Amino acid sequence: MKPQTGLTIMNMPDGLLFVYTDPGSIPLAEFNDWYDNEHGPARLAVPGICAGYRFHALDDQAPRWLAYYKIKAGVLDSPEYKSIAASASAREKSMMSRLATLDRRVYEPISDDGAPADGPPPVVLALSMSVPADREDDMAAWYSEEHVPALLAVPGWRRIRRFRLTAGTGPAYLSLHEMASMSVFDEDSYRAAVGTPWMKRVVGSAIVRERRLFGFHRSFGG
Repeated sequence: MKPQTGLTIMNMPDGLLFVYTDPGSIPLAEFNDWYDNEHGPARLAVPGICAGYRFHALDDQAPRWLAYYKIKAGVLDSPEYKSIAASASAREKSMMSRLATLDRRVYEPISDDGAPADGPPPVVLALSMSVPADREDDMAAWYSEEHVPALLAVPGWRRIRRFRLTAGTGPAYLSLHEMASMSVFDEDSYRAAVGTPWMKRVVGSAIVRERRLFGFHRSFGG
């Protein structure tokens, strides 16, 4: 399936390294100190990893933590990235081995609509979905022709990026939404956007679907 927006290859957005984590029995303060001050910054030192963001769950699902990094093509195969594991500290090795969840996914970009705010997104909605191969064109058309325009008309709905999974486990497609606040879900225009027959048809065809809601914790890089 081809990207369904007017983007060209030259201005396609960066790829995404998308990681769910859960500390399990690790104390939260210890987990966050390690991630915020060692794990995340080490990745932003790698050329081609442009920025990173951490979020905590606003829903009642697990894993409770999300981090995603904007990445250039090929960076995860670079010597600089691979050297992170080889030079890991004792704390890094210990923390990584003790995590209850480490779900690492890599995505390539499909589309980028709307405009990000000056700062990190206060709220993100991560929607992952797989549909049968013969329904992918219908899903892509629904996103580009109906769903994305309708959501971006909701006050406070800032940006929608779509990605295709290239490594890791999980649904084949990710749509990553940036919002100003949770109040977007109280808007009549939001309720109208998620209640159309076309949406019901696409979602009804899903083989698997994940919906996660997160609030901003901290950023790395620019």
